[in-house]
Amino acid sequence: MNKGIIVGISGASGAGYAVRLLEILLKRPLRIHLIISEMGAKVLAHELRIPREELQGLFDQMRSARGVKAEMVILDPNDLFAPVASGSFITQAMVVIPCSMKTLAAVAAGYTSNLLERAADVTLKERRPLILVTRETPLNRIHLQNMLRAHEAGATIMPASPGFYHHPQTIEDLTTFIAGRVLDHLGIEKPDSPRWEGHPDGKKR
Repeated sequence: MNKGIIVGISGASGAGYAVRLLEILLKRPLRIHLIISEMGAKVLAHELRIPREELQGLFDQMRSARGVKAEMVILDPNDLFAPVASGSFITQAMVVIPCSMKTLAAVAAGYTSNLLERAADVTLKERRPLILVTRETPLNRIHLQNMLRAHEAGATIMPASPGFYHHPQTIEDLTTFIAGRVLDHLGIEKPDSPRWEGHPDGKKR
């Protein structure tokens, strides 16, 4: 099994992006370390329209779905003794999807109040890929400055802004687009990801 991928879910709108990414990652031979912040769990349950206590059942169902090859471990967001809190624990990369402006601010300032923020900080200090799928609009000056600070520290800022050139028909088409872009930056191939290949008639427009 390949090195682990840390997936963090923070308290921003965008549960569908996280769920779609997990569905795709689970079909790869990976070890997934899932960290959901307390507010992330509340938003996730609200947007998926299920009681919060049923989230564990949802993830159990995902882990037992057909074609699953990955191992997924769900970590306590308050457990700063978890392996991913240390740089000596080797992982491949981390994704925070969706990334709230609070979590972005913590990452930009190096402030670690929970395991998700600590894991992101460790990922940066160990020079491993950190992808922040931010979800907020409009953005104020503080948000933009924090994005720049996180970027300068080594993070990839990837706003949840799906393209439409692949003619999406469903919400899943949109979440799949963002998941595909995340996979690109993780170095994980997804052959069926929608990609721009130019206009059919070959003319510039």
